[in-house]
Amino acid sequence: METRYYVIFAVTILALQVLIYIFNRTLGWLYGGVLSQKGRYIFVFTSYVFTNSVAILTATRLFPMFRLLPFIMVFLLFSLFVSLALVLLAWVFKNYSKIHRTLAWLYPIGMAGLIGLGVYNAYTPQIVHYQITLDKPIRPLRIGMASDFHLGKLFGAKQLDQLAEIFNQQKVDLILLPGDIMDDNVDAYLSQKMQPSLAKLQAPLGVYATLGNHDFFGDQQRIVEQIKQAGIKVLWDQTETINNEFVIVGRNDDLVKDRPSTAQLLQSVDTRLPIFVLDHRPTEIEQISQLPVDLLVAGHTHNGQIFPANLITKLIYRLAYGHEKIGNGHFIVTSGYGFWGVPMRLGTQSEVVIIDVKGKE
Repeated sequence: METRYYVIFAVTILALQVLIYIFNRTLGWLYGGVLSQKGRYIFVFTSYVFTNSVAILTATRLFPMFRLLPFIMVFLLFSLFVSLALVLLAWVFKNYSKIHRTLAWLYPIGMAGLIGLGVYNAYTPQIVHYQITLDKPIRPLRIGMASDFHLGKLFGAKQLDQLAEIFNQQKVDLILLPGDIMDDNVDAYLSQKMQPSLAKLQAPLGVYATLGNHDFFGDQQRIVEQIKQAGIKVLWDQTETINNEFVIVGRNDDLVKDRPSTAQLLQSVDTRLPIFVLDHRPTEIEQISQLPVDLLVAGHTHNGQIFPANLITKLIYRLAYGHEKIGNGHFIVTSGYGFWGVPMRLGTQSEVVIIDVKGKE
């Protein structure tokens, strides 16, 4: 395992201890009289043992709990936010004895409010519009783009129906889906019969997808077959020229270490035509900006999904979210239509991207 993963694990465990400590201090501050001293000690000890056990068992994959661990961490993070707000209130209203009971009531209300907001942001997509002008001639084109569905038990047919309706209302000419279509496998996709809903994603110039890292966790063959059966073309490090008007390049996620470079893929196409690249992770933006690529669409970052993770993604990627023109190319990274781990977003929102493309006069 690479050194960075050990560093990430160590930082995560350290952050977890801080969050557990603040959580227990908050409960002790607000509800200290509910339990005896012995009961409080048992509660604190149990919270540390249980939470760290879940983290270690998941990290070592001895008994992975990829749903439970993120939920615990998000819950503790939300507790931190509410605790900070209550401390501020206690400082503003100096008479602590009178406000203490109010703060004790506000804690669960604040937690419920943050969780409700997080669920709302995860399941209520916003439509984000971009207008770009290429340095090559092309007729006006409207592209619909969405990524990171993570189709599974918590996100499925209903959300796909909604996405299809949005694309239809927006009258898109082309749909691009840059990866993480499934959440690791197709088990939930098949059991919940999502194929008719996925097949509703249609556009006059076609629907094209690439695979993301979660599509490459061992079930990629079945994933590709299911996507194809829904009428969507999957590009495995492949190119497709559409009506001799533009070229679509679909790259496998960089989890595939021997994938060909974008430059290699472009050798087989006419680069005088507009080039649209689907690449799940925005890891090679600077290299690709040196190539005759006109538009790259990516996802993966989720724009952090839960604040303050968006600050971390900004440090990791040249472009972690949004649109930027670099050189002659336009680069767009979406926060994703779905979510990973927990059905919540804070500081970000589920989104569908609409790109209006114009060509050089």
